[in-house]
Amino acid sequence: MRKLIVEAEVSLDGIVNSPDIWGEVFKHHSKDVTDYLHQLLLSQDALVLGRKTYEAFAKVWPEMDNENAEKINGMPKYVASRTLDPALDWNATLIEGNIPEEILRLKQENGNNLLQYGIGELTHTMLKNKLIDEIQLIVYPFTFGKGERWFDVIDVSSFGLLDSKSFSSGAILLRYQPK
Repeated sequence: MRKLIVEAEVSLDGIVNSPDIWGEVFKHHSKDVTDYLHQLLLSQDALVLGRKTYEAFAKVWPEMDNENAEKINGMPKYVASRTLDPALDWNATLIEGNIPEEILRLKQENGNNLLQYGIGELTHTMLKNKLIDEIQLIVYPFTFGKGERWFDVIDVSSFGLLDSKSFSSGAILLRYQPK
């Protein structure tokens, strides 16, 4: 069975989503952070995305020209949404019906792992249904103060630490397994 890995980049105060946060995050993308994220991406077969992440990614990734863009643009994308039109572009398929059942079906297919970028309502649904095998948080050494905090969308959950790693920029990777 394939694993489902959630990867999120977060400030020290827990912000995962804010219109202005990415400029600060990218300042801390040292070569070792970039290399790690690149290797993580290369080891996945498909992306599982919520609507907001799909819409944001579909605007920027098709216009990029690098190895990560080539991989992301070519990967199948499975999008969980109750509002998007089923006729998606960018090599994407809408997950319709019972989202947890469909994600379990994807996990049961042969192949490498599935990757979800970001944390939101979809993450909450997958955690509640015990579909997530690993959460990888890259915590950056800055506070942002405003925006969506990753724990605002997650119910009380317990995690076991699988591994941690520090990067030259001061960022820290925390790899957790939901209990």
